[in-house]
Amino acid sequence: MKVYPGYIFALLLFIFCLKLKAQRDSEPPEPPVLNLVNVDYTTGNVEISWFPSPSADVSGYVIYLFKNNEGYALDTLYNPSATTYLRTGSGASYYSESFVVAAIDTAGNISPLSNNLSTIYASADLDTCNKRLEISWNSYLGVPNAVQSYSVFYSKNGSSFTEAGNVDPDKDSLLMQNFDVNTEYCFIVRANLSGGYISGSDSVCLITAMQRLPQWINADYATVREDSTIALSFSIDPSSEIKTVLIEKSVGSPDDFQPVAQVASDVNPLTYNDISADISKINFYRASVFNNCNMPVVFSNLAVNIVPVLDIENNEIRLTWNPYRQWAGEVGTYEVYVNTGSGWEKESAGNNTDTVFSISYSDLMYDITTDEVCFRITAREVSNPHGITGESSSSVVCMPVIELIRVPNTFTPDNNGINDEFYPYLSFTPAHYQFIITDLRRKILFRTNDFTDRWDGTLAGSPMPEGVYLWFLNVSTPSGKTITRTGTVTIIYNR
Repeated sequence: MKVYPGYIFALLLFIFCLKLKAQRDSEPPEPPVLNLVNVDYTTGNVEISWFPSPSADVSGYVIYLFKNNEGYALDTLYNPSATTYLRTGSGASYYSESFVVAAIDTAGNISPLSNNLSTIYASADLDTCNKRLEISWNSYLGVPNAVQSYSVFYSKNGSSFTEAGNVDPDKDSLLMQNFDVNTEYCFIVRANLSGGYISGSDSVCLITAMQRLPQWINADYATVREDSTIALSFSIDPSSEIKTVLIEKSVGSPDDFQPVAQVASDVNPLTYNDISADISKINFYRASVFNNCNMPVVFSNLAVNIVPVLDIENNEIRLTWNPYRQWAGEVGTYEVYVNTGSGWEKESAGNNTDTVFSISYSDLMYDITTDEVCFRITAREVSNPHGITGESSSSVVCMPVIELIRVPNTFTPDNNGINDEFYPYLSFTPAHYQFIITDLRRKILFRTNDFTDRWDGTLAGSPMPEGVYLWFLNVSTPSGKTITRTGTVTIIYNR
C-alpha cells in the first residue's frame, strides 16, 4: 500500500496536539471557598455550602472530613454548579466535625483543599452547688464570614426554643441561673455571622435534677433545762431531701457563729441539747443545711436563751430578763412562774414587750416552805407562718428565804381593833412551830403549834390583868434551822 507523505504529517501533528493537551490538563483547578457549615439540630445532619471554584474547567466537587490537617473524602459531586452538600450520619451531635471542599476538573485533577470550617458542638452542665446551668461551645472559625455574636436558645420540656442570652464573639459559654428544677432543658447555640449567615449547633439536653433544698428552717426554741443545759429544736420544711443540719452558736451577740454540732436525723423536728452552754450568758443559735458541695444554702431564724436577773431591795423583788429573739412569728406573752416550795405556779402573764416583773416579798413569804424562792420566765410564740408554736423557758434564778422573827413587847387587848392580839411576826412559814405564854409563876396561859394562832390576852375567856408575862418560842425555818427564843410581853389597857 502506498503511503502519502501528507497523511503522515497530519497524523504526527494530531499526536503532538494530544500530548500538548494532556500536558495542559495536569494543572488542577482553583479551590472553592468553604462558606458555611451548619448543624440541623432536629436531625444531626450537617449542611455544607461553598463558593464555586473560579476555574473554567470544573466538573464537580469533593467533600472531605478534615482531621489532623488531612482530608478524608466523604463524597464527590459530579456537578460543576453544586454549592451545597448534606452530610448525613454525622457525629456533630457528639463532637465538633471539620470539613473542607476541593474542585475536580474534567481530567480528574483535584484542586488544593479549601479553607476548613468546624461545626459548633454545644454542651450543657448542671452546677447543683451554685444552682446554675453552664452552656459552652467551641468557637466558630470566622472565615470567610466573621462571627459577630453567639446566641443561646433553650427549650423547656419540648416547648419551642426561646433565646436565653447573647454573648460577644470572644465568649464560648453562657451561665443560666434562673431555671426550674426537675425539668428537661434543651439548648442550641448559633453563631451570628457577617453577611446575615448563621451557623447552628447540635441540640444538647439535660434534666435539672437537683437535691431538693428546704424552703425554710424554723428555730422552734432555745429553752433551759433543769440540768442547766439548753435544749434546741428545729423544724425543717418536710419537702426537703436534706436531713443533715449544722447547728451554730454565737455567745453574747449574733455576730460570730461557731459550729456546735452537725446532726443527721430523719426525725422532724430535729432536737439537740447543748451541754456546753453557759446559761448565765445569752447564747444565739441558728441552723443551716448544706448542699452536696458542702456549701450552706438555707439558714433558720435565730433562737436565744432567756437569762433572768433577780434583785431584792427592802421588801421588793424585781425580776428582769432579755427579750426572746428571733421567732419567725412573734412573742405573744411572757409568763413568770414562782416556786415557793410546792412546785411551779404561774404568777403573772405580761405582754410581749414587758421584760420586768416586781412583787413584794411579803406577798410570798407565807407561801414559802423551802429555803429559797425561785423564778423562771416562759416566752410563747404566736403567728408563726409555718403553724409552729414556739415555747422557750429561761434558766431558774433563786433567792434565799429571808428568815426574820420579830416579837413585840407590849399589846393592848382592849378590843378597839388596834394591837389587840399578841403573836410573833415571821417572814416565813415554819416547818415546826411552838408558842407558849405563861404568867410569872410559869402557869401556862396560851399554847399553840399553829403559827397563825394569836393570844388575845385572856385565859378561858377572862381578861388577864395588866402586867408582865413570859413567852417561849420554838420554830424550824425553811432552811432547816431551829430557833428558840424567850422574852416578856406587857399587857396595857387604854382607859
